[in-house]
Amino acid sequence: RLVIRLPGGLAPIARDIRATLAAAGNPESYIRVIITRGSGPMGLEPGLADRPRRVIVAAPLAALPEAWYREGVGICLVPTGRAGASTLLAGAKSGNYLVNVLALGVARERGAHEAILLDHQGRVTEGASSNLFLVVDGQLVTPPLSAGILEGITRKKVCRLAEEAGFPVTERPVERDELSAAHEIFLTSTMREILPVSQVDGEPVSGDTPGPITARLLAAFRDTVRVRPSKKEQGR
Repeated sequence: RLVIRLPGGLAPIARDIRATLAAAGNPESYIRVIITRGSGPMGLEPGLADRPRRVIVAAPLAALPEAWYREGVGICLVPTGRAGASTLLAGAKSGNYLVNVLALGVARERGAHEAILLDHQGRVTEGASSNLFLVVDGQLVTPPLSAGILEGITRKKVCRLAEEAGFPVTERPVERDELSAAHEIFLTSTMREILPVSQVDGEPVSGDTPGPITARLLAAFRDTVRVRPSKKEQGR
C-alpha cells in the first residue's frame, strides 16, 4: 500500500534477517524490519527519495508474565474518530503510530493493559498494538479487515487454528456494547500470542478468564510455534 519498490524483492530481506539473527545470537529473537524510501531532497513528493533502505532489529525475546495468561488483563475503549477502509493508510503497516501512542497513554492513565480503538461510528476496530477477538453467543467474532485494521500475522494464524478446532470465526463489524455481553475476549499479537481479557473499562468480562475457547486456542497456538529440536539434537 505504501508503494515502495524493493530491488530484488523479498529475497535480500530474508537473507539479511538470517544474517542479523546469526549476529545477534539470541536464544529467541523479536524481529522488526523497517523499510524507508531512502534519502533525497526534503519534500513530500514520493519520487524525491530513491534506493529504499532497510533496518533490521533482532532484540532478545522477553516472555510476558504467565500470570497475565491465568488472570487476564484489562482493556479500555478509546474513541479515535478513525475512518475505516476508506483512508489511504487503512491496513498499512507504517511508522505512523501517533494515534496508537496517544490511545495507549489513555489506557495507562486508566490502569488498562491495552487500548481498543473505536472508529468514527463508535465501532470496535483493533488494539493499539493488537487484534481483538470475542465470543458472542458461542460464536468467535473479530472485526473485519474492511474496518481498516492491520491483518496481523498472529490474527491470521489464530483464525486458521480456530477453524481447525471447530470454532468458525465470523469477521464482521463489532459494536462496543458487544464487549459487555461477550463471554470471552482475547487479544492477539506477535508478543502476546493469545492473551485473555478479564476487564473492559474496569468491568469484569461475564465469563471465566481465561475462557475455554481462549485456553484451547492458546494451547494449540503454542504447540504450533514451539521450537522443535533438529534431528541431530533429538539424538543427544
